[in-house]
Amino acid sequence: MTDHRPWRGVLVATALPLHDDLSVDHDAYAAHCAWLVANGCDGVVPNGSLGEYQVLTPEERARVVETAVEAVGGERVMPGVAAYGSAEARRWAEQAGEAGCGAVMLLPPNAYRADERSVLAHYAEVARTGLPVVAYNNPIDTKVDLVPELLARLHGEGYVQGVKEFSGDVRRAYRIAELAPDLDLLAGADDVLLELAIAGAKGWIAGYPNALPASCVELYRAAVSGDLATAEPLYRELHPLLRWDSQVEFVQAIKVSMDLAGRRGGPCRPPRVPLLPAQEAAVRAATEKALAAGLT
Repeated sequence: MTDHRPWRGVLVATALPLHDDLSVDHDAYAAHCAWLVANGCDGVVPNGSLGEYQVLTPEERARVVETAVEAVGGERVMPGVAAYGSAEARRWAEQAGEAGCGAVMLLPPNAYRADERSVLAHYAEVARTGLPVVAYNNPIDTKVDLVPELLARLHGEGYVQGVKEFSGDVRRAYRIAELAPDLDLLAGADDVLLELAIAGAKGWIAGYPNALPASCVELYRAAVSGDLATAEPLYRELHPLLRWDSQVEFVQAIKVSMDLAGRRGGPCRPPRVPLLPAQEAAVRAATEKALAAGLT
């Protein structure tokens, strides 16, 4: 690990391999987690949106966490514990702690457009487990925006230690640093990684390392160390793929790239449907170009 804070570095929001009958392939998932770490990633984030947690049964969701811990060790595993209810989110955090995880990632309430008091109460409830919590700001999907002022308050109360920032607004990095200098900013969207690394990000909760981990890790390490001579051309090479992480079809796109890279991507569970032919052609072309250029 790059730091005793397990959310720092490159943590992969893992895609979940499924059998042809759409049951979870836990053996393939364990192998995938181990392969990511072997290729330089610092840890994994199971049960995020990329892991299709919303369509897993509670039993499947718990076993996914346990599988990741068995594969790479609990300090490298930061599960998503999002749920409609605060009590349920707390139970998932407790399950993560029992499995040996070092931290958890939590969306704000997302069953409705929650106000600030509700957001604070939600994070307070999960923080009571004692596990460090990384907030996940995804106002595009949740309709609840963890703006810098609210993040500063959540951090000041001791409820969150970091934030996965997925708003796409890189200007927020500087405001967050002013209001909460000890709150760790984590790049949450692949296609703004370089900009947020320059702005001081301490980690990257990443999608495309599922297919190309070594090159993505090289990009991250160069970016955060200020080696723009390495980072900038690599970022340009990867960006046709990285931008899919901010599209509605990001799960399908990343799984297609995984298949082409020789990994187990495979199908998604409904209501996700396969990419349209033009979309798949674009992902395939970008992936094949990256592989031909020697990216891995």
